[in-house]
Amino acid sequence: MNFPDRIFTEREIEQARKLIGAGYKHEIEIEGSPEFKEKVKNALRLIEEAGYYDFLRTYIKKIKEIDGFTQLREYEACIWANKYAVENPVDAASLFIQKAYCMREYLDGKPYYGGEFERRSIDQRIEFLRKLKEKTRNEKVKNECEVLLSKWEESVFL
Repeated sequence: MNFPDRIFTEREIEQARKLIGAGYKHEIEIEGSPEFKEKVKNALRLIEEAGYYDFLRTYIKKIKEIDGFTQLREYEACIWANKYAVENPVDAASLFIQKAYCMREYLDGKPYYGGEFERRSIDQRIEFLRKLKEKTRNEKVKNECEVLLSKWEESVFL
């Protein structure tokens, strides 16, 4: 059984759930300019360092450069990201984990929108930043995690 090209109908969602339940992982495709690809790869290295790479590969199959707003395209299991979203690799990594969490909620049939969901997805992003800060040996990455965690603590979302 292959992973569905799109994940929209109940049948396609069920097929995706079965494969994920059996341990399926995507080979993440990066689509965009060479600069975009390099920045995404930097974020993916941080995700791997934090121990979240398998989680990301479970739910996301592509990260694509776009000119518009950064968003999760659930039916494609794809993150559409603009060049500004990947400028800071630590922030980009936390965003990708947040979007993977959103994809998991979508596949689990849970509400993946609205205030309460937004709060849960931000909590996942914050947890990722804490884990990355704990695991990295790179002082610049640790400092950036601290800066981002401080911003989230000051946020109206918390």
